[in-house]
Amino acid sequence: MKAVMYGGGNIGRGFIGALFSQSGYEVTFIDVAEPVVAALQEKRTYPLRYVSTEGFRDVWIENVTAVNGNDTEAASDAIADCDIMATAVGARILKFIVPNIVAGLRKRWAKTNQPLNIIICENLMDANLVLEGMLKAELTEEEKARFDREVGLVEASIGRMVPVQTEEMKDGEPQRVCVEEYGFLPVDKAAFKGEIPHIDKMIPFAPFDFYIKRKLYLHNMGHATCAYLGDLLELPYIYQAIAVPEIRVLVQNAMQESAMALSQKYGTSLHDLLLHMTDLLGRFTNAALGDTCQRVGGDPARKLGADDRLIGSASLALEMGITPAYITVGAAAALHRYLAENGQAQSLDNALQVLQEVSKLEADATLTKLILARYGELLQGATVAQLCATADAVKKASLHNIV
Repeated sequence: MKAVMYGGGNIGRGFIGALFSQSGYEVTFIDVAEPVVAALQEKRTYPLRYVSTEGFRDVWIENVTAVNGNDTEAASDAIADCDIMATAVGARILKFIVPNIVAGLRKRWAKTNQPLNIIICENLMDANLVLEGMLKAELTEEEKARFDREVGLVEASIGRMVPVQTEEMKDGEPQRVCVEEYGFLPVDKAAFKGEIPHIDKMIPFAPFDFYIKRKLYLHNMGHATCAYLGDLLELPYIYQAIAVPEIRVLVQNAMQESAMALSQKYGTSLHDLLLHMTDLLGRFTNAALGDTCQRVGGDPARKLGADDRLIGSASLALEMGITPAYITVGAAAALHRYLAENGQAQSLDNALQVLQEVSKLEADATLTKLILARYGELLQGATVAQLCATADAVKKASLHNIV
């Protein structure tokens, strides 16, 4: 059995490629980083280290090789001959790998009608539709019909946390990737064409929109809230931020708001969502990952998007009749970072403009007012403890109104 892992970075080697190998596949990585490609070609193995506050555990990922993505012939040959494929290149890079995928599909179609399922491991809403549009733009009408019959674009929810790898983490092995132990891979069951392959720890699920939203509105939202609140205290690491009692209260309660909204929206078990939340909070404390507030809070413009982790989860909460008192604290802190990174003055007018232009919120919307109220407190010098106390008061008032 052969697998192609397009992208040999942290998620490619640290998660999906490793799952393929551990499931018995011969794995070909496609990447443009020559040191990674050369090392995988030469050694056909690489080290993976599972890290936690208790220590670490090393394994070697075997039966792997690589080709350079700039070599269209080699990359398309690998795609044409594989049984399963995945991408983990980053949302902004997807368009650059389309020509190789199209070339691989054409070679494949010339010799077989066996379906090809591509697991899309990108941090991107509707990633399957985005990639489908890019690919079909290069296909003829006849090829598009065959694509619809034989190519499955399978969304995945990437729950494993893989930080930027430092030289200390590599520990003398340039290709070592340090990851947390958590390694489940939920995927869109309905998107597969033909038989669903067996891959260790892969969980096919339908309807998959629930898993996408659970990852974005519970995991990513909580992680980002922790990062932006850590920024306010000038803390470099996530594990340091979540150790601050007031930050932990804010993050935990924000995640509870989102869990309640998700449970109502999708008719799923609140108990299971709260157990997942508790597991995530524990994972945020993993000092061995060395994950930074800078990385987790990176690209605040995207994270303040209308359907993304902060605004999306808060909007869903309001839709479900839940006041997002704690989520909006995280959104206010994200606004603070956005303005700082873009060289704009910290002001209510500028914050409102961001909410209107980036988050697509109306000036008089309830969510806009909630976020700006918390942001206004930041402007007046409120501490994280004071933000926590205000959020508590807002939540109690909203519950009183319900009663």
